[in-house]
Amino acid sequence: MQSIDLSRSFFGCVRISRTALAVFFAALLVGSDAVAQQPEGPQGPALSTAAPDMPEHIGAPTSLHDLLQEAEQKNPQIAVSFHAWQASRYVPKQVSALPETQLSVQQFSVGSPRPFAGYSNSDFAYIGFGASQDIPYPGKRALRSRVAEQESESMEAQTDSIRRTVAGNLKMVYFQLAYIQQTLGILQKSDDLLNQVEQAAEARYRVGQGNQQDVLKAQLQHTKILQEVAHHHQEEGLLEAQIKQLLGRSQESPDIVAETLTVRTLPYAGGDLLQHARQQNPDIRSKQASIRQQETQVELAHKNFRPDLNVAYMYQHTNDQTRDYYMATFGIRLPNRGRQKAELAEAEENQERVRRDMDAESQRVLSEVQQQYVRAKTAEERLKIYSDGLVPQSEATFRSALSAYQSNRQDFQSLLSSFLDVLNLDLEYRSELVEHESALAELERLTGVDVP
Repeated sequence: MQSIDLSRSFFGCVRISRTALAVFFAALLVGSDAVAQQPEGPQGPALSTAAPDMPEHIGAPTSLHDLLQEAEQKNPQIAVSFHAWQASRYVPKQVSALPETQLSVQQFSVGSPRPFAGYSNSDFAYIGFGASQDIPYPGKRALRSRVAEQESESMEAQTDSIRRTVAGNLKMVYFQLAYIQQTLGILQKSDDLLNQVEQAAEARYRVGQGNQQDVLKAQLQHTKILQEVAHHHQEEGLLEAQIKQLLGRSQESPDIVAETLTVRTLPYAGGDLLQHARQQNPDIRSKQASIRQQETQVELAHKNFRPDLNVAYMYQHTNDQTRDYYMATFGIRLPNRGRQKAELAEAEENQERVRRDMDAESQRVLSEVQQQYVRAKTAEERLKIYSDGLVPQSEATFRSALSAYQSNRQDFQSLLSSFLDVLNLDLEYRSELVEHESALAELERLTGVDVP
């Protein structure tokens, strides 16, 4: 009997063999007494539709909400981005301040290079004290402050984007961990049943009701189940390491147990989500701030064609027989027009660049929102088909096949096939649930809405 995959390769790690699943029925069909003890409903033996038990872990399950709060407080990427934004808030005050005032001391000697030579016997030797101040052309300082403020706004939006990205990544990994832990429970329970079947197969072989090949197959499938359990433990460890990295936790910290996933309903229409994305998406808001910044930069480039000013004042003292000197100067710093034209051209090109970049980013975000919306709604429809149609239909088919097998009206292969349908659909439902929740997490990141 060949092995087959029981679930889609959603995470590339869940595989269960056909023979390993068949052991469940072998355990039920070892003897007629064991079958007779099972409670029966109107349509035959009752079939439990409860989810498999979670594998035992140390500690209680941790909610996603708690992990998100922890990540927001301790994730290093969020902290780096936050402090960079906070630092940028101090730039406008710097660039809008007047240039530094320059103080000077002058000493003029006569007749010798020695300091203060001729100071007592010459009318030309003196000591002077002065100050000078550069004054930008009116309006330049305000424009520079606006450029810095808009850059800070862009960095604030980038901080929000990083926060949402970290939260989205955490949700994705958390959903995968929940899926792995739940399917790991299925494997572990199958391994327990396989041990019972191996013993039952040996017992049937000893009394002549079975053959040695059944015993060897049971032993082989037991080894395969152990291999799959080990693989699941590996995937579980990898996912937990990713979560701890996002949380800023030590890798030696206790294991993380995910809660059982439940279906959330998306309360927004596609148009509403697109509108929220236009208004609240941090990447779009960052680009909008960049556009305003470049527009102000162009205005500043025009203003830089205006000359800056300089004022200075000097006090000079000679000997006591000569009157002191007082000198005030006023200067104009003429801009290099060739350089300013190049600066203006650069600012205009950057303005056009950020506009195009804004269009591209907006199209990308809106396209991704629409894709995730279609993905979420499709998964929601599939989940309803699974829960209302495929799963109950497969269970009814299995109950009928089990009753027919007990009455010797159906072969074991048909019974096994109907049970594989039940288990396959269960795993597919869980995988589809992860797909649905992942799409909602992406919509939350892109639009800023909260899906309760």
